[in-house]
This record gives sequence, structure tokens and C-alpha cells, in this order.
Amino acid sequence: MGAGRRPPKARPINLLVGQKLEYVRLGHAIVLNFSGGSQVLIETVAHLSGPGGPVDIEPGENPSDILAIVLGDAVRAACTRDTGELEITFGGGSELLVGVDADVESWAVAGPGGFLIVCLAGGELAVWGDATTR
Repeated sequence: MGAGRRPPKARPINLLVGQKLEYVRLGHAIVLNFSGGSQVLIETVAHLSGPGGPVDIEPGENPSDILAIVLGDAVRAACTRDTGELEITFGGGSELLVGVDADVESWAVAGPGGFLIVCLAGGELAVWGDATTR
């Protein structure tokens, strides 16, 4: 299974749908762990829209713990935008949008069965496996 660099285009990430956010690890990278064994790694600024309004979340030495408001929520929808951004909508209505960095990898989603998608510098996506089926 070779990795393929593909032009950015919107694509669903169905393997996250229905999974509950079980754990958030904060630090220089933010790691979201889901009930089905999937992980989302965030290494750039993300935006969370929810009941408390929009909030920027930035990995680093003092990251915000605002993601606690979506702990236990199931993912209603997840996709990449044609710009390379990652969008995750939770059952409670909150939406997480992970941006793209022009110079470094921004985010990654890893799942069971060897699935991996990485947002490379500038929003180009490298994909191993298929995330559109569950």
C-alpha cells in the first residue's frame, strides 16, 4: 500500500462518524482519542465553535482545555475541505475546524486497519487506506 499525494478536495472521513471523544492530550501537539481506536493529531491552530462561541485552540506550552466541552460527544460528521482543512462536527452541535499551515504538517487522522491521512505543508493531503467506508 503506497501513499499517494492527491490534490486537495473535499472527502468524508466516515471512520470517525459515531465515535465518541474519550480523551484529549494537550501539549505541543493536541491528540484526540476516539472510542473506535481512531486518533486526531493537531499541530496547528484549530477553531472550536460551540455553545460558548468560537474559540481558537493552539498547541504549545499552555494550550486551552476548552476541548473538554466535547468530551463524550460522538462525531456526527467529519471531512477534509478542498483547502486541506479538517472539519469535525460533534453530536452536541460543536464544530472543530483545524487549519492548514503553509510551512509544516498541520494535522493527521489515524484509524484502525492502517488508515492514515496527513495534511502536508500548504494543505496537500497524503492518504493511506480508505476512510470513506466503515
